Amino acid sequence: MNAEDYKKIISLAINREVEAYSFYRGIADKVKDANLKKLFTELAGEETKHREFLQGVLAKPAKDLKFDISKDYKVADALPTPPLSTALKPLDGMVIAIKKELEAMQMYTQLSNLSTDASQKKLFLELASMERGHKSRLEDIYTNMAFPEVW
Repeated sequence: MNAEDYKKIISLAINREVEAYSFYRGIADKVKDANLKKLFTELAGEETKHREFLQGVLAKPAKDLKFDISKDYKVADALPTPPLSTALKPLDGMVIAIKKELEAMQMYTQLSNLSTDASQKKLFLELASMERGHKSRLEDIYTNMAFPEVW
């Protein structure tokens, strides 16, 4: 795989961050609970930061990206994921959001593993960690929504 293929993957990642932002922003606008509104607003803001970072990576000349091109990171395996929609039942929306965060976490981890530049590797690991945090927060909410008897 060459550097231009990686640019395509980064473009896909940007599109996914935009999609996640739109989803979280839409949920934040619809939800009545102040805590959930705050959570989804924060998640939307973080997805914007991720998009901006990735746009910076994309702006670099392809020759400046430092990846080990002998590895297959299988990002394309996640392409059939259906688009997000704010017209879902809340619990279904949470499941999709959790799965999207998992996909993003895995993608950034794989990009970090492929990076041969230490600072690039660190940035992708930080993005993966942020996505892991999003997933964890959403899983906590999902557990409380799906299993209200735990209260």
